[in-house]
Amino acid sequence: MREFTTGLGAGRWEQWTTFFKELTLEDIQSFLERYSALGPLPGILLPFLEALLPFLPLVVFVVANATAYGLWFGFLLSWLGASAGALLVFLLARRLGGRLGDRIRRRTAKSERFFSWIERRGFTPIFVLSCFPFSPSALVNIASGLSKIPLHTFLIAIVLGKGVMVFTLSFLGHDLRALAQHPSRLVLALLLLLVLWLVGKKLESRYL
Repeated sequence: MREFTTGLGAGRWEQWTTFFKELTLEDIQSFLERYSALGPLPGILLPFLEALLPFLPLVVFVVANATAYGLWFGFLLSWLGASAGALLVFLLARRLGGRLGDRIRRRTAKSERFFSWIERRGFTPIFVLSCFPFSPSALVNIASGLSKIPLHTFLIAIVLGKGVMVFTLSFLGHDLRALAQHPSRLVLALLLLLVLWLVGKKLESRYL
């Protein structure tokens, strides 16, 4: 795994950000192997951290878990981590948000539209946006926490939506060698990822 050298001053945060943005699948697999003595904890921790630090590569984490732990166990670890992280962000936003939600709603028309969409539809927008790996999940979690949507509605939508997203990525990435050996599967996987990206961007441009 690539080594990280600490820096000093304001550049340190930029160094950390750049380091994590450039993580590759091989880097994550090396990390999981290095800390395999901790059992499933690293596999849960990585997608959990992505919910708090959205610049982290969630797709790489999920694929690495699927290849390291197998399709079903890797899926379970990624699903638990991503769902728990989203719930934590929601709870923090709800507890610390206070009047911030009202200020954000009044700031722009798009913000008001997004909050209204979430509060009016409840389950549906959170579930739909959570199904796509390229949607702004951190913003969805924070906005949901600042809105008046009930906790149980958010939790059910997140758990189901993350389940769809994580399983799709795990299924596509659990056997990369097989994908490489069968070009038709690789093309299908790339097309599916492209569709997910396009739909996520469409929803983002419409409601965010």
